[in-house]
Amino acid sequence: MPLSTDQQAEIDQARGGAQPTLRPISPALEEILFQALPVLDHGFVRVVDYMGDDAAVVQAARVSYGRGTKKVSEDRGLINYLMRHRHTTPFEMCEIKYHVKLPIFVARQWIRHRTANVNEYSARYSILDNEYYVPKPEHLAAQSTANRQGRDQVLSGKEAERVFDLLKKDAELVYEHYMEMLNEGETGEPLDPERSGLARELARMNLSLAFYTQWYWKTNLHNLMQFLSLRADAHAQYEIRVYADVMLDTLKRWCPISYDAFMEYRMGGAHLSKTGLAAIKRLIAGEKVDQKSSGLNPREWRELMAVLGLG
Repeated sequence: MPLSTDQQAEIDQARGGAQPTLRPISPALEEILFQALPVLDHGFVRVVDYMGDDAAVVQAARVSYGRGTKKVSEDRGLINYLMRHRHTTPFEMCEIKYHVKLPIFVARQWIRHRTANVNEYSARYSILDNEYYVPKPEHLAAQSTANRQGRDQVLSGKEAERVFDLLKKDAELVYEHYMEMLNEGETGEPLDPERSGLARELARMNLSLAFYTQWYWKTNLHNLMQFLSLRADAHAQYEIRVYADVMLDTLKRWCPISYDAFMEYRMGGAHLSKTGLAAIKRLIAGEKVDQKSSGLNPREWRELMAVLGLG
């Protein structure tokens, strides 16, 4: 189950009574505050707190720019300018905190983004639930031969059945051994009253990366957008991208003007190198340009052609 009974009770209590506040709020984000938004088979994302909104970004920018910036009368125009010219500090004035339940291997990718405050569920003190991730058939693919980090064709037939069988059997076996080492039964009673269980910090060692962990993850708006620019990208691993997609919707609810600017200039835009820009100028001028004459290496050339829709 995505949420424990205690967690659901906590959410019901939090959403059961409105709290008066004088601080700015985002009505669309308030609609889903505390709610667990399902991801994968057992995971979720939920917003548990936030500070600031689009107005806070504008306020910070106008203070830092000082006299003369009031000519930018429209908040949207200013936020677009900030995003376009990579003025990031005003976006750092907003913060958001998530509660996330995710497979351990996804968490190990996620933690590479170090510009956040993280507090993770500890298997040294608590017992992990018997919940592990198994990919759906359409996401069970072979290793790509062209990309060390990517996937190739989806497995099918007996090969897919064998992989599913291995994933499930291995997870079931290691969890059975985990509980045996802890000397814990399903009800919390010892399996064998005559012996002590192994320390939790040791018993967890054999659990696979498919098992679920949880954490609270707090970051500012700038670093959230940096995370999303990489993890909501089509090239990101599916299992982390689905979390980023859900968080992208929370960004839209929280700071809709910043979201629009982010989608326009970061997610929908393209960064060009000096050599790539020169190649485009030559193409516009009517020159015949190929990879060798462009000065770009083969991969850079393919990426440029993809951006221009010429690949």
